[in-house]
Amino acid sequence: MKNPQVVEAVTRRWRAALFLFMLATGVSMASWVARTPAVRDALEVSTGAMGLVLFGLSIGSMAGVLASGGLVRRHGGRLVITVGAVLLVAGLLVIAGGAALEVSGGVFGGLALFGAGMGLAEVAFNIEGAAVERTVGRPVLPVLHGCFSLGTVVGALLGMGLTAVRFPVGWHLAAVALAVAAAGVWTVRAVPAGTGRESAVTGDAEFRGGDRARGVRGQLAVWRDRRLVLIGLIVLAMAFAEGSANDWLPLLMVDGHGTGATAGSLTFMLFAVAMTTGRFTGGPLLVRYGPAAVVRASAVVAAVGVALVIFSDSALLAGAAVVLWGLGASLGFPVTISAAGEGAGPGDASARVAAVSTAGYAAFLVGPPSLGFLADHVGLRNAMVVVLVLLGGAALITGALRRRPGAPVSEVPASQPDLV
Repeated sequence: MKNPQVVEAVTRRWRAALFLFMLATGVSMASWVARTPAVRDALEVSTGAMGLVLFGLSIGSMAGVLASGGLVRRHGGRLVITVGAVLLVAGLLVIAGGAALEVSGGVFGGLALFGAGMGLAEVAFNIEGAAVERTVGRPVLPVLHGCFSLGTVVGALLGMGLTAVRFPVGWHLAAVALAVAAAGVWTVRAVPAGTGRESAVTGDAEFRGGDRARGVRGQLAVWRDRRLVLIGLIVLAMAFAEGSANDWLPLLMVDGHGTGATAGSLTFMLFAVAMTTGRFTGGPLLVRYGPAAVVRASAVVAAVGVALVIFSDSALLAGAAVVLWGLGASLGFPVTISAAGEGAGPGDASARVAAVSTAGYAAFLVGPPSLGFLADHVGLRNAMVVVLVLLGGAALITGALRRRPGAPVSEVPASQPDLV
């Protein structure tokens, strides 16, 4: 019999480790973004050529996201997080070296490694976070994603400061890599083995031969559930809203509202702070009102913010509306991920969480860049109407997030890892 006190201590350490590493990944991502102009200057390339270098991040991220779910189901979350952490650190070091040596191919390769590590780790972290939620019976994923958002704020401030004092970008990213490595070592040691691994439930032979585990066919099987399809559509819309701000908000303020570059960057910082605040304070709202009502209200609030940014001719009002955009977008992604795994049968929770996570990250990575092509024809402000429409659609189908009768949050599926 498991000792309850030991289980509680292990779970607390498990949760703290996830929080720490998500914070570290947020710092690393924002550190890279903040130093992008310095890297471009070091490489002495045009903006168009820099776009090709940045494509390495998209390629790596999508590869990591698409591979992560299946790897977790076969090997468990801890191993996938380990590989992701190694790739993250290696990618940062290669980027640092490429920037220092002024080699574009090195930066491209480093970004591909960094993106692959990020994609692998983040899907696995969603599966781990959902498992912690089922263990403790309280919302965890909003705070987990809040740690990432907090990390982006810290990384952006650090990057701005080091840029101001002309600190070498190579040494900056190398130092961040060492910090991520230290956080990764502690995290991997604290995360229990077996989370999300189907063989822990069904046995190796059945895992290899069962229909659910047959490659792409097995990963697509969970989408036969109509409720999961609706949850996937919600996460697509919410991830698109978040990713659009991350990719386009500074330029939207500069080109669409005539602000300076500094004001555009500060507006993005305001969005990141709003996202962080919403994720850290959303837990009590979820407990009191439930995920369906909270995500519906979030989508409406985000839609109001986006509408003001699009249709208001006042740069000041548009900048203030970014707070609504950030607060509204903050809870959509983590809450829908949590709902995907809630009430699932044995062995299904991790597959469902992985499927919805993959859909969300695909929208996050692929959707917002597509707005650039549309903006070439209608302008960036008008292109954001797509975000507004998606948020409105998401608000109409949030009933799919209502908890199923007899399936409490604290239910622990058979795929729960061994905590002792």
